[in-house]
Amino acid sequence: MVQEYAYWMALAHLKNMSTAKKNELVVRCVEQKRSLADFFSLGLNEKNVHFSITSEESLLIEEANKQVSNYSFMAEDLLNQGYGIIPITSPNYPLALKENLKRTLSPTLLYTKGNKKILHEKAIAMIGSKNAKDPAFAFVNEVAKKASQSALVVLSGFTKGIDRESLDAAARHKGKAIIVLPQGITTFAGGMKQYYRQIVDGDFLVLSPFLPNASWSPQFAVARTPIIYGLASEVYVVESRDKGETWSAAVEELKKSRSIYVRSPLELEKNANALLIERGGIPVDQAGNILKKTSCELNLFD
Repeated sequence: MVQEYAYWMALAHLKNMSTAKKNELVVRCVEQKRSLADFFSLGLNEKNVHFSITSEESLLIEEANKQVSNYSFMAEDLLNQGYGIIPITSPNYPLALKENLKRTLSPTLLYTKGNKKILHEKAIAMIGSKNAKDPAFAFVNEVAKKASQSALVVLSGFTKGIDRESLDAAARHKGKAIIVLPQGITTFAGGMKQYYRQIVDGDFLVLSPFLPNASWSPQFAVARTPIIYGLASEVYVVESRDKGETWSAAVEELKKSRSIYVRSPLELEKNANALLIERGGIPVDQAGNILKKTSCELNLFD
C-alpha cells in the first residue's frame, strides 16, 4: 500500500500537467483495471495507445517516476505519524468535492489529520475579510453556534479574520470543523498543537492537497478556495469588499447559479455585501436567517 501511495503522490504532484489530465489518467486506469504502478511502468507507445499520452507528457511522467522512491519514504513516514492519504478513488474521498468540482478541479490526492468521517458530513463555509471585526464576528459566532446545534461542520481556510474566527467559534460551541490548508500538512505544526484536543477528540480534521512539506504560498491560498466551496453545502459571505478573493469567489459561484447567503449589512457598515445581494446573493440577518425567503430559498437551519 505504501508503494501505491508513492505512485499516487508522483502523479498528484507532477508539475506542468493539469488536474483534469491527471484525473483523466486515473479514470482510464480504473476502466482498464490497472494500478498506477502499472501505468508508470508502461512504455511510451503503450501509454500513447491506452492513455493518449503525448511525448511531452511522457517525459514529465518519466521525471515523476524517478521520485517514486522518495515519495515511498515520505508516505511511510506520514502513515507512521498518523496522517491520512486519500486518493480520489478512495471511499474516504469526499463525494461533495467530486460533485461540485467535477473531474476538472477535484484534487487527485488529499492529506488529512483527524477524523476522516467528518469529510462525509454536511458542512458550511463562512467567507470574509481578513480585517473584519464586529458585527461580522458576532454573526460568525451565532452561525457557528447554530451549526454545532444542527450537527453541521464548519469549514475554515485558517486565514486571519473570518476564517480564524469561524474555527474558534466552532471550538467554543463544541462543534466540528475542517481546516483546509494553503500549505503542506506537515508544516502546520503550530495549528496542530493549538487544536490538538479537538483533533484527538475527532471534532476537527486538517486537510491539504499540497505536497506535505510545502510552505504557504499565495498560489496555494488561491487554490484552496475552490476546495472550501466544493466541500460546503452552504456558503455565507460575512463581509466582502468589491474586489479581492472573497468577492471574486462569491461572484463566480453566483454565476454558476449557486445559492450564496450574504449577511445583510447593518446601517453605516462599509462593505460590498449589498452589492453581492444585488447580484443574486440571498440576504440573511445577523443570526443567519433568510430575510427575503422564496420557496426555493430554504437553508439547512430550517
